Amino acid sequence: MTLGYVALVLHAHLPFVRHPESDYVLEEEWLYEAITETYVPLLRAFEGLERDGVDFKITMSMTPPLVSMLRDPLLQDRYDQHLAQLQELVEKEYVHNEFNGHLRYLAEHYIKEFQEVRELWERYDRDLVTAFKKFQDSGNIDIITCGATHGYLPLMKMYPQAVWAQLKVAVDHYEENFGCAPKGIWLPECAYYEGLERMVADAGLRYFLTDGHGILYARPRPRFGTYAPIFTEAGVAAFGRDHESSQQVWSSEVGYPGAAEYREFYKDIGWEADYDYIKPYIMPNGQRKNVGIKYHKITSRTAGLSDKALYDPYWAKEKAAEHATNFMFNRGQQVAYLNGLMQRPPIVVSPYDAELFGHWWYEGPWFLDFLFRKAWFDQKTFQMTHLSDYLQKQPTQQVCRPSQSSWGYKGFHEYWLNDTNAWIYPHLHKGAERMIELSKLEPADELEWRALNQAARELLLAQSSDWAFIMRTGTMVPYAVRRTRSHMMRFTKLYDDIRAGKVDSGWLQKVEAIDNIFPNVNYRVYRPL
Repeated sequence: MTLGYVALVLHAHLPFVRHPESDYVLEEEWLYEAITETYVPLLRAFEGLERDGVDFKITMSMTPPLVSMLRDPLLQDRYDQHLAQLQELVEKEYVHNEFNGHLRYLAEHYIKEFQEVRELWERYDRDLVTAFKKFQDSGNIDIITCGATHGYLPLMKMYPQAVWAQLKVAVDHYEENFGCAPKGIWLPECAYYEGLERMVADAGLRYFLTDGHGILYARPRPRFGTYAPIFTEAGVAAFGRDHESSQQVWSSEVGYPGAAEYREFYKDIGWEADYDYIKPYIMPNGQRKNVGIKYHKITSRTAGLSDKALYDPYWAKEKAAEHATNFMFNRGQQVAYLNGLMQRPPIVVSPYDAELFGHWWYEGPWFLDFLFRKAWFDQKTFQMTHLSDYLQKQPTQQVCRPSQSSWGYKGFHEYWLNDTNAWIYPHLHKGAERMIELSKLEPADELEWRALNQAARELLLAQSSDWAFIMRTGTMVPYAVRRTRSHMMRFTKLYDDIRAGKVDSGWLQKVEAIDNIFPNVNYRVYRPL
């Protein structure tokens, strides 16, 4: 007998990184790594589940920047080259390690893996969006949206038109790519402020995700905590993250990815192989980087990188199966206990960044594959569900006002507004004011129409929360600073040119070719609400 539900939610997002003006930009490899290590392995797992008759259910956000990059011909061509280079290197590794049986075994493992990536990539004609859409059409995945460029909405709330643009452009882009309207939204960084739900409703969305304390501190206090959605006064449902199931996967202290058998992320042959040997596969300027071939396991939480033992995929897969069993058992116990308290079917919402599964936690796709199989065949306590399906089955919920909240450190807005990144917001706010001003104009000709739409693109790209996040983490900071400044400089030039009635057509054409996201954007989306 089913006593409740478990909803896995994966947030698939990367910032829009595309540089046709350069032959090589390291940050473009964020996408290539995610394709190889996360998106293709997930699709392979989904195909296997479908083949074996497992009716799995998972909710996935696919953000507009990610969808745009996955469908961009330039980035598809560059990924082709990246994968070919990776395959060439691992073939060399197989020969190079002729007299080391374990390393040769690992090289053979990667040869097979990269070939399977190549086969799936080519089978879907290099369009992974179509691949994910196939599983949406079959009812296995419920794909939801996010902010247009993952803008941090609470820090825009003084300009409602800017918040609306993030929502409306995202919904329109989703419909263009998936042929239907999205049912829900992963709020960027799960960041909510009071009143946002009215715009979410106006955008045609039925529900949003926020962090657990956004539900727990709602007014009135929800009777069932995070184990049932709440309805806002606007009629939109809010789901909160379950702390217990999140900790089992995320926690650096007790989470599954820290197991000794799993692959060590920070030990890569790009940093360790002989320099002359690895030089063709690292950065063109000769600087070392991760190449994606890793031969060692975590070994222990205290071991230094030099003390890591060699990895074995066989035992890592066994450990992933063990962890999937443990996760399933714990969710069963949790659901049974909650059902007894609530006297109604609870829902345990377990949201994670998609890139955790495969990129950061190499064995993550195996874990999900085992979990779906075990949940389907080995237990009857809970059902895996989509969030939208749960709302259909449980249409009556408590009405509350969620609390301000966000994902991550301290649970509010501090990570995205602090001494490392506060300098960006006066520029973003001025840009919002100017874009609202521009939105009231009627273009004199096609050139001015293009300039107005490009101004909207530049502001949206500057607003990406990824840049503030990177500045706070302290990794790749110069790139995040450069991206914020370049988009605001382009926006400012467009603003000045439009106001002066002298749009530089040659310069505009170049910028349109570089920042080509949202080809159908309409600048009027910024008009006063």
